[in-house]
Amino acid sequence: MNDSASPQAKHPPKHRDVRGFLRDNSLGLAFMTGFLLALAGQAIAGHAQFNNQLITDGLAPVSFRAYLTTSDFAVDVTENWQSEYLQFFLYIVATVWLLQRGSPESKELDKPGTESDRDQMVAEHAHRVSPRWAATTDWRGIVYSRSLGLVMAVIFLLSWLAQSITGVAAYNETQLRDLQAPTTWAAYLSSADFWSRTLQNWQSELLAVGSMAILAIYLRQRGSPESKPVGSPHTATGVEG
Repeated sequence: MNDSASPQAKHPPKHRDVRGFLRDNSLGLAFMTGFLLALAGQAIAGHAQFNNQLITDGLAPVSFRAYLTTSDFAVDVTENWQSEYLQFFLYIVATVWLLQRGSPESKELDKPGTESDRDQMVAEHAHRVSPRWAATTDWRGIVYSRSLGLVMAVIFLLSWLAQSITGVAAYNETQLRDLQAPTTWAAYLSSADFWSRTLQNWQSELLAVGSMAILAIYLRQRGSPESKPVGSPHTATGVEG
């Protein structure tokens, strides 16, 4: 009997590897593709709107490439990013302590808080395949056990800072077109323009998260991990499909 494997058995065809990669990463790839398409669409529509406003003001339109470097485009992008990462940060941190009876978005009702080391598989309860820092008891373990929320918070703050910087630039461009005096960055932080841009995004994100947590109590989506199994009772909490 020939024990030697054929070259094809040792090295599966590349197209199978590609299909496997696409399947195993389809969720992230789909959303990143959608993000890039939406960003491109926003740039195209924003460019047209920006030029329409310039023409209305009696100014010459700008090229698409030039529009991508304007503060108007940058502030529109960053104000959405900061609200999205604020949503994730609040949701990640709030669900440590806050509960919603019957929602798959909530932990079980008897598990509020950070839970025990055994439940979280940290320190001496870490497994052989656990992340290396999960087994530590010094600052590394403390940081790693909160790393998701920390990263979301940092991205939110940086995006919000970028929104404020690009926002004041866009605001001052409008002021100069209208022959009005520009404002400082510090003054812009307390302006109605900055907080209108900020709060209109915050309220929509908070509404979406709250609606998801409550609607998922009574409604189902078969096969989705964001939903309870179709036959689960409405009172089942922390159960995912």
